[in-house]
Order: sequence, then structure tokens, then C-alpha cells
Amino acid sequence: MKFMATQKPPAAPAPQVQSPDGDDGGSVVLERRTQKVKPPQMYQVVMLNDDYTPMEFVVVVIQEFFSKDRETATQIMLKIHLDGKGVCGVYSKDVAATKVDQVLEAAKKAGHPLQCVSEPVE
Repeated sequence: MKFMATQKPPAAPAPQVQSPDGDDGGSVVLERRTQKVKPPQMYQVVMLNDDYTPMEFVVVVIQEFFSKDRETATQIMLKIHLDGKGVCGVYSKDVAATKVDQVLEAAKKAGHPLQCVSEPVE
């Protein structure tokens, strides 16, 4: 079976000729503007003091979950002990939430009431 067209195909459109200055008169040129994106909101992970969690446990937790050396971890622990709270690190929202969960889980497994929260950095 052969099929035949009943109409002729339309003629190809004529090529557009641009003016010597490169403007064809019908185009719109948009300027590219760079977008200014703000950095993400950062959150600080704060440990709270209590009278029951051993200081050595707090130092070990800071070393393990916040990658601090023993001296820095001890300084943070003393700040928590003396001021009632201390900042262990500053992270993006998701990372800070994960760190808080890790600390609370470790404290729960060890049977300590250590509390840890994340707060937005002002």
C-alpha cells in the first residue's frame, strides 16, 4: 500500500536577514543579574550543666562527637560547669540536630541526665 499526500508541504520560511548592527529589530535582550544568596542559618550546639553527669564523661563526649582535643574538651567542660552551659560547636541546622541526638543517645546509654540543645546563632 502506498499513500500519497494530497497537499504540497509548506515552503520553508525565508531566512531572516539581520541589520548590519546585529539587531533584527524583534528580539528582546535580558540582562543576567547575579543572585545574592545568603549563607544558611548556623546553629550552635550547647551542653547544659547538671549535678550528676561526671566531668570526665562530658570531656569524652566532647572529644568523640565534636572532634576536640583533650585540652579543648576540658576547657569546654569547665565552661559548662561554671557558667551552666557551653558551646561545643557551630554547624548547619541538620548537622547540629544530629550532634544533639548523638550526645543525648550516648548520655542515655551511659545512664546520665546530660542535656544538649541547638540554638540559632545570632
